[in-house]
Amino acid sequence: MVERDIELLECGHRACAGCGLAMAARLMLKAVGKDVIIVSATGCMEVFSTPYPETAWKVPWIHSLFENAAGVGSGIEASLRRQGRSEKVVIIGGDGATFDIGIQCISGAFERGHDITYICYDNEAYMNTGIQRSGATPYDASTTTSPAGKHSFGNTRPKKDLPAIMAAHGSPYVATATIAFPMDMMKKIERAVATKGPCYVQVHSPCATGWGFESDQTMTIGKLAVESGLWVNFEMVNGEVTRVKKVVRKPVEEYLITQKRFRHLFRPVRQEEEIAKIQAYADRNAEKFSLDIKQQKK
Repeated sequence: MVERDIELLECGHRACAGCGLAMAARLMLKAVGKDVIIVSATGCMEVFSTPYPETAWKVPWIHSLFENAAGVGSGIEASLRRQGRSEKVVIIGGDGATFDIGIQCISGAFERGHDITYICYDNEAYMNTGIQRSGATPYDASTTTSPAGKHSFGNTRPKKDLPAIMAAHGSPYVATATIAFPMDMMKKIERAVATKGPCYVQVHSPCATGWGFESDQTMTIGKLAVESGLWVNFEMVNGEVTRVKKVVRKPVEEYLITQKRFRHLFRPVRQEEEIAKIQAYADRNAEKFSLDIKQQKK
């Protein structure tokens, strides 16, 4: 069992106030422990935690490019195996490095069956380079490359289903988690690291700067994402969903209205049709994963 009382991410790093990603990194290291080598893609994680010559990491940490962290991690894993060493290899990347730029290397690493754990910190846009749209950006979210305005409601495409893509690669363990439920997140990462073969965990990491909310609301908004059904916490073992966090669902507007990136859906005129489309996404999630807790009649 990993000692969760130890701190392997040093304080004093340069993350924004209320950064969901910083919370994700701290919880991840508590779950993984000291016997690990971290490979990090370019992104917010690298920028706030390792401004040369400083580092916040108390474990071996290697920075790679946006696109090839999974390739570097594969090489490290193969070398450790050849030497008979026991360290685990954990690769971390944002949704841009994972869903888009790095997916080819990730696909190759999983297809080859390397004993690695890939953790995607999903803040739903390219935050480090200016809040541009990624394959993880939700429908109708406004970003600098999918701006809401007179002729657009924001991003026109739904969020890519990357957990299903990784499961289709034959991954023995795939999970989604959120910093808003820390114990659940740590348990899933522990399980991923302990499972032989290429495992994938996608962690919802609200971004106060990119999403537009007050920095003391990070956990609240993370929970609302789950409670609305727009983010589903689940586990897949050998391609089959084995566990889902069920909820008493709230209307999606309770989640949307908290964030500047969805402000255009409520003012100057409330966009009922667009809100209904987003509610339909949540309803489909509820049906697919049997999310709803059946409330007893009084």
